[in-house]
This record gives sequence, C-alpha cells and structure tokens, in this order.
Amino acid sequence: MTKPLIGVSTYLEASARWGLWDLPAALLPEGYHRLVQEAGGLAALLPPDDPAEAARVVARLDAVVIAGGPDVEPVRYGAEPDPRTGPPARGRDAWELALTEAALAAGKPLLGICRGMQVLNVALGGTLVQHLDGHRGEPGAFGEHLVKPVPGTLYGGLVPEATGVPTFHHQAVDRLGRDLLPSAHAEDGTVEAVELPEGWVLGVQWHPEMGTDPRVMRGLVEAAR
Repeated sequence: MTKPLIGVSTYLEASARWGLWDLPAALLPEGYHRLVQEAGGLAALLPPDDPAEAARVVARLDAVVIAGGPDVEPVRYGAEPDPRTGPPARGRDAWELALTEAALAAGKPLLGICRGMQVLNVALGGTLVQHLDGHRGEPGAFGEHLVKPVPGTLYGGLVPEATGVPTFHHQAVDRLGRDLLPSAHAEDGTVEAVELPEGWVLGVQWHPEMGTDPRVMRGLVEAAR
C-alpha cells in the first residue's frame, strides 16, 4: 500500500545548537515526524518559504500538518498585542497562513496542532484569546488536562471518549472562523478542537505528538490515502 506524503510545517530559528555548530536552522521536534510515520504516512518537513509557493507545495502533498509554535501576531486578526503575547514570527505566520489557505482551496486533508489550530481559525477570519491560565505546564514541560469531544463531529468519531491530553498553550480560539465548528472542549469550556463540516479539516489545541494516542494522526493519514 502506498504511503501518503504528509507535509509538516517547521520553525525557523536564528540560532540552534548541535555538535560543534550554532547556526540558523529550520527545525521541528521529532515527535511530529515520528507520529506521522507511526500512523502510516511519510513525513516531509516544510520550512518557511515564499507564501506565493504554498499552492505549488500543497499540490505535491497528500495532506498538511500545521505544527505548534509561537503566538500568531495579533495584527493578523485585527487586535492589539496583549503584553503577555510572545514576539511575532512574521515569516512563519505568512507561510503557514498561505499553506492553510492552499490546503483548504485544494481540498487536502489538514490538521492544525496547537498554534496550527489557531492559524486555521485566523485563516478563516476568527480571533484569539491572547492569554488564559491553566493550559500549560512549567516552562519546558507539558501539562495535562481532560478534553471532552462533541458527539457527532469528526473528532468525536475519532476519539469518542473524554481523554487526558498533553498541553502547552496560553492562547485559544475566541470568535470562531468562518464555518468552523467546535468539536472538543476542556472542562473550563475552552474550545480544544475545531473542524469544518465538509472534508477532513481539524484543529486540536493540544499536542498529540507528545502523547501515546495516535487516533487523530491516523485519521489524517487515512483521509490522505
């Protein structure tokens, strides 16, 4: 059986260290490509590029994953920055918004993880809560909290029971983007997953690549076959 090619967006850092080197680098925690591979896909890393190239890149892929990372710049959704919002990553914002829009236009399966869910919401005209408490662990460590699926949704079909998920975020969906539906909530009511009613488009606010539950990624890979 042919394995689908799953593109995963990456960081672009001014300084990264390995061995004797300290250089600018495109990088991604290994959990992302490992989860794609374990779910039956081939992983291709997509470093930030000219947004004009996004449609050409997406055309060569079977599905797209927008990975976690820094806060989306508030200007992207018409807001002033909260003092607790992190510094902008403008090149990554532009690239991932373009990838998201290209995947939606091409009808390709799309999974947004943490920041990726927020990028999906902003791409469709939604807004974000710039700070909330209780959804991340200590610096450099993931927390865990319960997520409850909405019955009858794509996510609810993949994971029908409430589950504990690895989490590290301080922002969340505020106003839902165009046509997006909430498909999971935290116990405090925070929207933890969103999806479109047509096709295979899902955003999750947690980090499945840091856990042991492969069902979300398996769903993407199956949709991409």
